[in-house]
Amino acid sequence: MNRIIGLVEDDTNIRDIVEGYLKKEGYTVLAVDTAEKAWDIFNREHDHPELWVLDIMLPGMDGYEFCQKIRQTSEVPIIIISAKDEEVDKILGLELGGDDYLTKPFSPRELVARVKRHLKRWEAMRSNPEQSIESIKTGELELNESERRVYYKEEEIEVTTKEFEMLKILASQVNRAFSREELLIKVWGEDYYGSDRAVDDLVKRIRKKMKDLPIETVWGHGYRLRDKS
Repeated sequence: MNRIIGLVEDDTNIRDIVEGYLKKEGYTVLAVDTAEKAWDIFNREHDHPELWVLDIMLPGMDGYEFCQKIRQTSEVPIIIISAKDEEVDKILGLELGGDDYLTKPFSPRELVARVKRHLKRWEAMRSNPEQSIESIKTGELELNESERRVYYKEEEIEVTTKEFEMLKILASQVNRAFSREELLIKVWGEDYYGSDRAVDDLVKRIRKKMKDLPIETVWGHGYRLRDKS
């Protein structure tokens, strides 16, 4: 079965070129010109893209908003392609959930190479067997590693892959302060291009789902999960 790539680009020429290069590599490409159409694809029951190539400046919902909406429930790889070439734009795109950022004009071959690399990492993340089938329990938080489920105050909480990994790291060594850099490497991998502020965004999402979970900010350093007992 061909791997599916979602392509969101309102420039017809760029969309056709990128779609052509990806199809030559054997990918099935779902190409659309608005984030609203892409959101419909993301929410359907079958044939979900395993990676998104996403423009930022789109009519209607922009790429930043689309990226944020995806990250509420999924860690599927997102490669941003944009004419915005300022450092602040790149940082914003990565912090809002993008895994990579290519500035226009770009080499289609380079984009294809990055697509292959991110798909390889995504496949490894999903297929890597758990080292332990034991549950991790601290206070009112419980993680079932074999089923990758999270329970807080006896209620199951829906989390993304990265949210689960972050919780597992913090819960496995309660009261230990982890630096942002350490958490970035453990959760995103050593070849991640973004800043360590992506860690702050991930912790913010976890806190929103579990409002009084005792994740403490260690100012100037990182985070720890405090033992409340």
